Amino acid sequence: MTQGAPRTPGRRTVLGAAGAAAFGVSAALAAGAGTAQAAGTGRPHGPGDGHGRGYRSLPVPTVIAHRGASGYRPEHTLGSYRHALDLGAHVIEQDLVPTKDGHLVCRHENDITGTTDVADHPEFASRRTTKSVDGVSYTGWFTEDFTLAELKTLRAKERIPGTRQENTLYDGRWTVPTFEEVLRWADEEGRRRGREIWLHVETKHPSYFRSIGLGLEERLARLLRRHGRHRADSPVFLQSFEPSSIQRLAKLVDSPLVVLLSGASTRPWDFTEAGDPRTVADLVTPAGLRWIASYAQGIGPTLDLVVPKDATGRLGAPTTLVRDAHAQGLILHAYTHRNENAFLPADFRRGTDPAAYGDAFGALERYFATGIDGVFSDNPDTALLAAEDFRAR
Repeated sequence: MTQGAPRTPGRRTVLGAAGAAAFGVSAALAAGAGTAQAAGTGRPHGPGDGHGRGYRSLPVPTVIAHRGASGYRPEHTLGSYRHALDLGAHVIEQDLVPTKDGHLVCRHENDITGTTDVADHPEFASRRTTKSVDGVSYTGWFTEDFTLAELKTLRAKERIPGTRQENTLYDGRWTVPTFEEVLRWADEEGRRRGREIWLHVETKHPSYFRSIGLGLEERLARLLRRHGRHRADSPVFLQSFEPSSIQRLAKLVDSPLVVLLSGASTRPWDFTEAGDPRTVADLVTPAGLRWIASYAQGIGPTLDLVVPKDATGRLGAPTTLVRDAHAQGLILHAYTHRNENAFLPADFRRGTDPAAYGDAFGALERYFATGIDGVFSDNPDTALLAAEDFRAR
């Protein structure tokens, strides 16, 4: 819905009805041993129950709450994370950036102009500045210019209020959480709910932060060890768009590692700085995936690398990425599913309102049919219903 327009009633009822449609696709890939082989992958299939140890125990397709339940609450807040758990998400995502005094906090970007009320604080007006981060110029306020105590005086708010007007109800309700607070919260929630709380943790702009003396990986590894999430069977994934960050983490902890992959023509920023000519297109070849598998356990590609869109924005034929990744023993967590028309492929949009919900279930059916192991979703309840239908077929 556009900002100011009334929300039609029963949006989840409508979604639930759409999700009841038969998927007609093959069984989901999973990691449990001793079961029949999934067609064309050479890997065993059948969903995990989430009660074992290690990432192979997670249900497949795994539903990862993207920045929490960010379709319903301001992203990267304890409220968004908690709501994602209440909706049933298997894994909760955090993005990490540092403060001036070296604390890791959960924000999608270090530019906090659009996700906090910092512009309403006259005492910080002089902190507004322009910076180049990974070759892109940004003007605003940045976490690395604030101490943690200063950052805690700010309140989180909805990043895209025009699309998600209802989320603005929660503006100002929560502060920016530190990752250590999230780890303590996850431990407490795990005890309360009687299960492991899985996290999917991204190092943001690691080369940039290392260049200004705020390296992320060592700080992250210390926190993981402190909370017992540094082992191969720990309930955490560590992810980054920069392969060198994942390689650095591989030397510090044994936690499962995931290399994120953006558009095929893009280059990871650490490759750009190092003069490495490879692009993402090179990394998704069998040779590139073999190289990733030498130090990581998974990849996190954009959904367009799994099922490309044509010139009209409609889904085309799947690539061989899922098959090729599985051949190297890599799991594949694709990003990002959202319910709104603006974010869906053209053939699954409904009506002309970019903020209205489209046929999210139809799109998820297509993506799950490729055999992806999991999906990042702003709307984890929708993705969970789609995954449940998928596993039932």
